[in-house]
Amino acid sequence: MQIFITSRPVIAEGDYGTSGSKNMFFVYILLSEIDNRFYVGLTEDVAKRLDAHNSGKVLSTKRRKPLRLIYYEAYIDKRDAQGREKYLKSGSGHRFIIKQLKYYINSIQCGVEQPGSSSGS
Repeated sequence: MQIFITSRPVIAEGDYGTSGSKNMFFVYILLSEIDNRFYVGLTEDVAKRLDAHNSGKVLSTKRRKPLRLIYYEAYIDKRDAQGREKYLKSGSGHRFIIKQLKYYINSIQCGVEQPGSSSGS
């Protein structure tokens, strides 16, 4: 199998994480402004899902709002997205998040809890 990497966008700019981006699956990370813990999730529409979290419609984050979207990744195959979500919810995944977003986390100086503190669902 050959894999080609291109600099052209796969979907139109501005469509990321919205219902206009058909057949894309997004793994996202939210940061609670209440307890400074991560929430990792999977959706086909990041904007709608973030709104659901912040309007209290998601039981697991209802008491942790407001939540801020701090990171997301896009996948074409749902199984790939599910695997990534599972990894990011693990201890190794939490360490990856902290390492990947270290400058952002340091800039907000919010005392984000260490790996294993929150796994979301």
